[in-house]
Amino acid sequence: MIARVRLFLVLGFMLPLTIFLMPVQYLAIKLNLGLARRLPVVWHRLMTSMIGLKITRHGKFAKNRPLMLVANHVSWCDILVLGSLGEVCFIAKNEVATTPFAGLLARLQRSVFVVREEKRKSGQQAREVTERLKDGDTIVLFAEGTTGDGNRILEFKSSLFGAAQYALEAPEIDAVYIQPVSIAYTRLHGMRMGRIQRARASWPGDIELAPHASEFMKTSAWDIEVSLGEPLVFDQSTRRRTIAKQVQGQVRDMFLMSNYDRM
Repeated sequence: MIARVRLFLVLGFMLPLTIFLMPVQYLAIKLNLGLARRLPVVWHRLMTSMIGLKITRHGKFAKNRPLMLVANHVSWCDILVLGSLGEVCFIAKNEVATTPFAGLLARLQRSVFVVREEKRKSGQQAREVTERLKDGDTIVLFAEGTTGDGNRILEFKSSLFGAAQYALEAPEIDAVYIQPVSIAYTRLHGMRMGRIQRARASWPGDIELAPHASEFMKTSAWDIEVSLGEPLVFDQSTRRRTIAKQVQGQVRDMFLMSNYDRM
């Protein structure tokens, strides 16, 4: 009963507010206003607060620019978590763009959508990422290419680092800074989570978004640790496969520390 009341309060407050802010964000994007970067941060912070997320951040966003945050991926909620920490935009699969309502929110977040199966579009998508980096945007890349089960880090796909490599073709960009980011769901109602509970927080791709989001919000009181590592330099001499392994190693170490060493 309490869980349903909590869900009703979240939807009853956030849905009207979101609908009200949508045209404001749309105009801010069209007019290229700084508000287009700041408003999503406010919205994400309200959402994480209403859902009942306790977010602990270890480290800070690097001051180096252009900057890409490369993170592991556990759940749709990762978007809210990272979005609440600062002005970021995301690289997302094209399937997200066609998801009802969530796709619209992703567009208003200024996400860059990629179609990995269509190589003829890869240049256009990479150019969009390049323009964002040149404009000073911080781009978030989930390098596993899918969501994990919350208990382990999947292999980082070196092909996804192609966006950073392509950006180096711009005369204004000599190097792209890659900052490793770990996202770990660690506690539920204050109790340290085990493998089953962490898997419960994750969002596997074969589960519909709406039912999972509903159960997640009804459960509430999730503790999430976000750890930010030291940025690595991606320049003309960098091999994608090498830096993918380096970033994956840093993310895995921070992830394990969050889940086990800070007990």
